[in-house]
This record gives sequence, structure tokens and C-alpha cells, in this order.
Amino acid sequence: MVTPGLVVQGQAAPFSTALRSLVNNPWYSDVRFVVGQEQQEVFAHRCLLACRCKFFQRLLGTEPGPGVTSPVVLSTVPAEAFLAVLEFLYTNSVKLHRHSVLEVLTAAVEYGLEELRELCLEFVVKVLDVELVCEALQEALRTRGFLELSAAALLPLLRSDKLCVDEAELVQAARSWARVGAAVLERPVAEVAAPVVRELRLALLAPTELSALEEQNRQEPFIPVEQIVEAWKCHALRRGAAARGAPCHRRRGTLPRDHHCFLDHPF
Repeated sequence: MVTPGLVVQGQAAPFSTALRSLVNNPWYSDVRFVVGQEQQEVFAHRCLLACRCKFFQRLLGTEPGPGVTSPVVLSTVPAEAFLAVLEFLYTNSVKLHRHSVLEVLTAAVEYGLEELRELCLEFVVKVLDVELVCEALQEALRTRGFLELSAAALLPLLRSDKLCVDEAELVQAARSWARVGAAVLERPVAEVAAPVVRELRLALLAPTELSALEEQNRQEPFIPVEQIVEAWKCHALRRGAAARGAPCHRRRGTLPRDHHCFLDHPF
């Protein structure tokens, strides 16, 4: 009878410190990167990157190179953000900063590092102010990471006037988000979208945009008909306060439209 072994744990701190010392360290490095517009040279270790991240596994290939070969150029990621990514890959922890967390978040999404993405979002939500939270959403809006956000994470942001995003873009992003959620949860798109679409400010859309949205909504139910009707009331009565169910406050990124001049006027 074979006696099962027992896994015992050593101290985590010295282990993490030792691995952190290898970040951007040419010692035994077998891959070089040139990153950012500043073209900073960064050293790394192929086997560690490949086993921790599928993006780097595909990028670097499966065959180990003979020492440090020609550099891999990654011009779209700033050097500071890339070093933060390496720190996470080497130590499973990362020190985040207000001025660079959004760039780290973008890199995490691009490289498919789900845990790092969650850490960045947690930092943004808990530590930073509403304005930067909105910036974080704007960064994620055009990435696949946005599609993975929870409704609870989206709601407080969609209620903000500080988003530098136009409403038409938010409507399309919300539709894509709901489609992904519906496929994952095996529920109707309208059901998944329900808590989010209530925060869309449809009255900010021009009549032609609202008509197009209405037609699209007939083909794929996404927004309650009553909500679209309330938006039309704002146009028909030329008063933003005409329909209490239709939020009309312009966001920071709302593009100007002719009818916006009367949206905020009271009776």
C-alpha cells in the first residue's frame, strides 16, 4: 500500500521576492522585448511567460531559442504597463498606480489575463474616484473585456454624467454585452439586458437614430417598447421633463444634436 504524500507550503514572501527580482533581469533571460513608443528594452524568461499566459505562448512559439535572440517588438503597450504585466506573471501580484492602471487594464484584456483584469477593475472601483472609473469603462468599452463585465459593475457607471461616450455608442455596446450574456446564460437578450437598458438615455438620440433603433428593436427585442415611447415623448413635446421615465441629462461625451437645446428645460 502506497502512503499518500503530504504537500507542505514554504513561506510565500521570500519566494515572491525572489521571482520579483527576475522581472526585467537579463540574468538567464532568453527573450527580449522592445515596448512602447519609448522603445524600452525589457528582458524576460520564455518558459515562465509561456506557462502563465497563452498570448505569450503563441507569440513566442514552442521551441526555446538559443539565448537572447532578436527582440520582440510590442509598440502599443507602454513600458510601465508592460512591466506591471510581467510583475503579475512572475509573482501573481502587482503594484498598481492611479496614473497607469488603465493602461495595465488594457494590456490585461489584450493578453487575456482575466485575473489581472479583475484586479485592475477592483483597484479602480475601490480606490479611485468616479471620473476615473468612467475612464476605465471607456477603455474597456472597445475591448472584449467590456463584454465580460457584470451588470452590477455597469450600472453605477451608466448612471454617471461623466462618461466621455456618446449614447449611440453605449446603446450598441450594451446590445453586444447582452448578446454575450444571453449566450452564456442561455436566457433571452431582453431579459439579460433589462437592468442595464433602463440606464440608457434614449432621448439623447436624434429622431433618425431613434427610428433606426426602434426598427432594430423589432427584429431583435432588446429595449422595452415603453422606454422607446418615453423617448419619443421628449421629442414630441420638446421638453426633457415631459417623460419622467426617459433620462435626458447629457453625458460629458454626448455628441451635440439639434434637439438637445430643449431637453433640460422644465415646463
